[in-house]
Amino acid sequence: MSSPTASPTLKDHLSAPTGPLHLKVWEVVCIALGVFMVVVFFVAVWLTIRSKKRVRRASANIPITQIPAISKEIKEVRVEQVPASDFAAHDGVLMTIQDKSSDRDSDKVMAHLGVSKSRRGDESHSGSFRYMDKDAGFQSAEEGGSGTFRQASAHAITAPSPLVGLPEFSYLGWGHWFTLRDLELATNRFSKDNIIGEGGYGVVYRGQLINGSPVAVKKLLNNLGQAEKEFRVEVEAIGHVRHKNLVRLLGYCVEGTQRMLVYEYVNNGNLEQWLHGAMSQRGSLTWEARIKILLGTAKALAYLHEAIEPKVVHRDIKSSNILIDDEFESKVSDFGLAKLLGAGKSHVTTRVMGTFGYVAPEYANTGLLNEKSDIYSFGVVLLEAITGRDPVDYGRPANEVNLVDWLKMMVASRRSEEVVCGSRFREEAEDGSSCPDVGIR
Repeated sequence: MSSPTASPTLKDHLSAPTGPLHLKVWEVVCIALGVFMVVVFFVAVWLTIRSKKRVRRASANIPITQIPAISKEIKEVRVEQVPASDFAAHDGVLMTIQDKSSDRDSDKVMAHLGVSKSRRGDESHSGSFRYMDKDAGFQSAEEGGSGTFRQASAHAITAPSPLVGLPEFSYLGWGHWFTLRDLELATNRFSKDNIIGEGGYGVVYRGQLINGSPVAVKKLLNNLGQAEKEFRVEVEAIGHVRHKNLVRLLGYCVEGTQRMLVYEYVNNGNLEQWLHGAMSQRGSLTWEARIKILLGTAKALAYLHEAIEPKVVHRDIKSSNILIDDEFESKVSDFGLAKLLGAGKSHVTTRVMGTFGYVAPEYANTGLLNEKSDIYSFGVVLLEAITGRDPVDYGRPANEVNLVDWLKMMVASRRSEEVVCGSRFREEAEDGSSCPDVGIR
């Protein structure tokens, strides 16, 4: 008898020829897997390229003059601009704020900040900056004239752009968009040791980009979850702003609910620190120094309000937002949190933001925001620099807590001389150095 036929094994099935080409089953399986892997690879490459192109196209198609949806709530209130002929300088800074909605002369407020001559006319003025630490690189310019700010080095070195060396695909034309991971690495996961400031808007961290450039990273609190398109439009518009008295906005991060702004890092403190804080222990700013800082701030605001379209309203002008560089030039920071005013518009209705003591009363009461709100805040900063007093000081008597109210009381009592020379800077006036003249009418 013949033995029964053995059943075919798996090897026999895989070795069986198939199709017109008589390929074995295992050969067909290998070819199919190879084709599938190649298709997956090319699809992944295509999706990556398409994603990058979409990001670049989106950033390129956002016009810098586009106004976010929130600006559609602008209330029409006619405000005329003060012609340039209304401004005149008299040995210092002359600021004129005029509301022509009324014909009464009482609507005009003029503040004259001048530099008076020394009683000893033939003697030289004091230097702009009187430094008290001999080991530092700054020195007083008391050899003659009005003095300037100088460093020990004789030559100014132009610093390289802080964006050099960053990935090209993240370039926006004016700055960079950063991922949350980028900024976590830059700030050591937003370490508390890197906090250099905090307030109502958010927390500021010192950081270092992958190219070694120092930056200030502002992690916004009030803008968490803000519509991504609206946030991008506002930041893109403000990102194109360039002025020597404005801190440069280097880029931003939008990821999930996170909203962050990345600024250049200015390492010489701010006006508040020089007037009241830690920097005042290192030296005292003379009147020339204060005037230089205030002039730079005024130029920055004039640029934001008049030189660009749409105009930008800062919303939070205060001494701690006026940074000071190594040359003692002022740099206004945090304008990345500003609001845009389109052409022909004079107000925007928005949630009231700012710092108590600096916010204009009409803005606080109505929420109607325009450039005059910034001018009021700048006026408070000017008074703060002249008097050396905080805008709000609860350590003083009740009628002196608010700086503006106290000033009005002093002027009404014809005691304006005490506003300046009754402050802690009396010694400068007694030594013959300059003392601001304040005239209010």
